Order: sequence, then C-alpha cells, then structure tokens
Amino acid sequence: MEGLMIFSAIVVVLAVALIAAGVKTVPQGERWTVERFGRYTHTLDSGLRLIVPFIDQIGRKLTVMEQVLDVPAQTVITKDNAAVVADGVVFFRIDDAARAAYQVRHLEEAIVNLTTTNLRSVIGSLDLDDTLSNRQKINEILLGVVDEATNPWGIKIVRIEIRDLKMSPELQEAMNLQMTAERRRRALVTEANGKREAEILAAEGEKQAAVLRAQGEREAAFLNAEAREREAQAEARATMMVSKAIAEGDIQAVQYFLGTRYVEALAEIGRAPSSKLVMVPLEAGGLTGAVAGVTELIRQTQGTKAQG
Repeated sequence: MEGLMIFSAIVVVLAVALIAAGVKTVPQGERWTVERFGRYTHTLDSGLRLIVPFIDQIGRKLTVMEQVLDVPAQTVITKDNAAVVADGVVFFRIDDAARAAYQVRHLEEAIVNLTTTNLRSVIGSLDLDDTLSNRQKINEILLGVVDEATNPWGIKIVRIEIRDLKMSPELQEAMNLQMTAERRRRALVTEANGKREAEILAAEGEKQAAVLRAQGEREAAFLNAEAREREAQAEARATMMVSKAIAEGDIQAVQYFLGTRYVEALAEIGRAPSSKLVMVPLEAGGLTGAVAGVTELIRQTQGTKAQG
C-alpha cells in the first residue's frame, strides 16, 4: 500500500507538470510563436492556449499593439548644401508575428536604421526652404518608402513624423537677416502700391469732377441758348404784334408797347453796377411825344392805304 501511494503521488505530480507545461496564457495584445524542435509551427493568439508539453516550446513573444520608436537626431545635408539636424518618431504595429519574428533580426533597430537612411535621402533631394516648409511632404514620402521596405517583415508603418529640424547658429542668423530684408522689401512694395492707388483715385476723382463740370457747363449753355431762343421768339412775336397794330391803326396797343419798353429801359439803367446816380427826365412829354410820332406814322400809313 505504501508503494502504491508513492506511485500515485508521482503520477499526479507528473500530470500536473505536463498540464503546466502544456497550458499557456497569452496576454491581450500579444502573439506568441510556437516552435517544435526549433522550427516554427504556429502562432498563439491571446487567451488560454495548449501546446504539446516538452515537445513544443514558446519561441518569440511579440506585441501587436501600435508601438513608437524614436529616430535619433542626425545631421543631414540638403540639396543646396545646408546642414540641418533632424530627428523624428515612427509609429508601427506587427501584423504578422511569424514574419516579424523570423524574417529580420533586431526588428526595432532595423526599422530605425531604415528610417534614418531614407530620411537622409529625402531631405538630400530638397532645398533648405523646401525642407523647412514642407515637413508634411517629407513625412508622406518617408511613410511610403519605409512601409514598402518593411512589408516583407510583417510590419505596418502607421505614421512617421519629423519631430524637429535645427540649423547651425550661423545659418539661423543668415536666414533671420534674409527674412528681415524680405519683410522690408514687402513693406516698401506695399507703401508704393498704396501711393499709386491713392494717386490713381485722385486722378479718377479729378477726371470725374472735370466731366461733371463740363456736363454742367454744357447744360447751362443749352439752357441759356434755349432762353435766348425763347426771348428772340417772344421779341419776334412782340414786333409782329406792333407791326400789326401799326398797320391796323391800334393806337392803344402801340402806346402800351412803347410804355413797357420805356420802363424796362429805365430799370436796366438803374441796375447797372457803374450807375450810382441816374438823372432821367421823367416828364410825360417825352413819352407822349414818342407816342404822338408813332401815331402820326400810323395815320400816314392809313392814309396811304386809303389812297391806294
């Protein structure tokens, strides 16, 4: 009985050891590769998994969550021979654990070296101004190149970001001077454009004013001509009426016409700017004499008509 109990205990211990060796718990976000006699057989996903004890063993434990790698700072020469110091970060994840484990040794170091090499190549093909202003373009080019190069390793490059670009103090000072000169030039150009536009607006205003004055003078001349024309027409009608009155012997009409003209003439003499004092004989005899002369003319005209 004692021997049987010892044997049973040994069997239980072996069974527990076998179960412990064959049961594996893979954490969330990880993938484990399984090797049998040193050769890859399959990959274990997260959770409780079983393998053949003492025959299968865990090869590589890989994280499939997105990871970040620092790209160390390095001096890069641009296309126009300007030295800049660039560094960045690489975001990647493992899509195929087997290829990431067995296609490349030192995976993270390989990604960093590949990114560094291509960073020199991309920046070396750009001028300094393009390098400083087109950081997003550099990121996109690097992402495409590095992602294609790491694809056989089962790696997906999610994003590459240039973190910093630094220049030497001498180059920075030269760029500051250039920027200051450019801003001064733009200020002078803006001031010159403002003066030119002001002069153009002033000239346009004078032109419009001259056009309006010309239009006003033309309209005034037209109105004066129209007024003179109407006055001439009125004068012609008045003369015609006087002629008709003389011809018909209408003494009263002639007297009214002559009196009106006489009063208007006196008013014009009084309105003259050089006349401060006007001495005019206002006796009725002068006007009466003029009317009498016209009356005599009318009578002679009537007598001539009667004789005829």
